[in-house]
Amino acid sequence: MNSKTSYLIGLIGSGIAGSLTPAMHEEEGRVLGLNYVYRRIDLQALNLDPSALPDLLVAAERMGFDGLNITYPCKQSVIPLLDDLDPDARALGAVNTVVLKDGKRIGYNTDWSGFARAFQRGLPGVPMDRVVQLGAGGAGAAVAHAALTMGARTLTLFDSDDALAAELGARFPDRTVTSGGDLRETLAAANGLIHATPTGMAKLPGLPLPAEYLHKDLWVAEIVYFPLETELLKAAKALGCRTVSGGGMAVCQAVDALRIFTGREPDAERMFEHFQRLLEQ
Repeated sequence: MNSKTSYLIGLIGSGIAGSLTPAMHEEEGRVLGLNYVYRRIDLQALNLDPSALPDLLVAAERMGFDGLNITYPCKQSVIPLLDDLDPDARALGAVNTVVLKDGKRIGYNTDWSGFARAFQRGLPGVPMDRVVQLGAGGAGAAVAHAALTMGARTLTLFDSDDALAAELGARFPDRTVTSGGDLRETLAAANGLIHATPTGMAKLPGLPLPAEYLHKDLWVAEIVYFPLETELLKAAKALGCRTVSGGGMAVCQAVDALRIFTGREPDAERMFEHFQRLLEQ
């Protein structure tokens, strides 16, 4: 058991004033009996860009930070500044969790594991033969990796950038990963839909696809969590689809990061309840 009881953690990203991650970490740390302090390092508020990352990492080490979460737009640019990477972070080419220990910087990715944990919690036992995913950006890469790790046999990605399909095909050679095509036709034959674009966020409302493309035999997994019930989830629920909100991924990536930072086992259900209270404030 780790005997350390005090932790100083930070979040580096741009426009993170509204992030609920600090509050989730601090509250769970408190319940676990830790002196757990979590600070935002907001590039936007500091009038900085990712070129400041080398200096920020050195400053965090000098000030005794135990770890950092990394979010947009720094998940790729932080990688050359690290000493080592967890295999999943290396495969994904993106890091959202950095442990600072014994003079070393070790990078991890809990976006993919957070999505997988939330998916299995919210949609246990759903068929994974034919999955469609909208969006192939940073978050999209993580959730596509998760879908294939969880057993998706065929994954069709719809995004303006089709490079991810080739990367995933090389990483999962026993699966079929394709890009583009006729969305309506592909969805009609699919078991499930993963939504990994920003559409549906409070600041970008609406549906990411025509509602008539959905059908009752689809399960729908969302990564947008503000609002917790997006227009997509409302439309899917109205048809009787099984759904999981983006809140699960937001919570479970924090669960996994807290475990990596402290070596202790957070209570995912307790963190989800706290997250829902935070959303209601």
